[in-house]
Amino acid sequence: MVAIIGIVVLMVAVFGSYILHGGDMHPIIKAAPLEIMCILGAGIGGMLVGNSMDIFKGAMAGMGKVFKGPAYKKEDYLSTIFVVSKIMKTLKTEGPVALEAHIENPESSAIFAEYPKILHDHALLDLVCNTVRLMVVSTSPLSPYAVEDVMDASIKTHHHDALMPQAALATLAGALPALGIVACVLGVVKTMGAIDQPPAVLGGMIGGALVGTFLGVFMAYGFVEPMASRLAQIIEDEGQIFKVVKQIIIGTLHGHPMPLIIEAARASISHHNQPSFAEVFDGLRG
Repeated sequence: MVAIIGIVVLMVAVFGSYILHGGDMHPIIKAAPLEIMCILGAGIGGMLVGNSMDIFKGAMAGMGKVFKGPAYKKEDYLSTIFVVSKIMKTLKTEGPVALEAHIENPESSAIFAEYPKILHDHALLDLVCNTVRLMVVSTSPLSPYAVEDVMDASIKTHHHDALMPQAALATLAGALPALGIVACVLGVVKTMGAIDQPPAVLGGMIGGALVGTFLGVFMAYGFVEPMASRLAQIIEDEGQIFKVVKQIIIGTLHGHPMPLIIEAARASISHHNQPSFAEVFDGLRG
């Protein structure tokens, strides 16, 4: 919703001020379709040249995510704390063997069945299952520090992969002004080919060519760069849930008391999504 409001404000501010200054929208409207085709088409082509198809698809999906916002809400953080805490409690009370079925086949797990969103989040599910699997298959107790190193590497890899589509969008934003100049130059070339036309005709053609420069800068700094920036914020926000998993698992392995583990997990969550201590503690007891 905020992104839509921002776009409305952007359009009103730019084109409203132009119209209030006595500007004529007709040349812009007339030239815009082919100029946008040239600029965006070249930009998308460049993205395809410079990125894999997975990254390109991720960048397109990321633009949609800008309007939807982060995938995780407060309820998802609570669910994550509950499910990981139950797994670690089972590990402590019943031993690693009792967890094998839950980890190897989470779709049939009674623990994961209570939290279907986590069950369908492959990245989050893999972090939990792969980490706990280390404890299940290990023939001797694992060092919490060694497990933490493994989790840090996994989280870092996931975060790096998640940021690559955002980097592709940022690169596109940087390229659009230059591509706008390309479109403008092509318009000037066309104008020079009609140099024998009356001044009024030439003025209209030059104006149409300049629309390319305008649109390149406008789309870059009004749309694509802000979207890339917002996508980076969303990715950072979504990454907090992986830190919650890490805090609970590592805290339990260290033998810390439950209130300390809860607080460490809560401290990894931004305030706008952070559940209260009572919400977490009551949920674990209930």
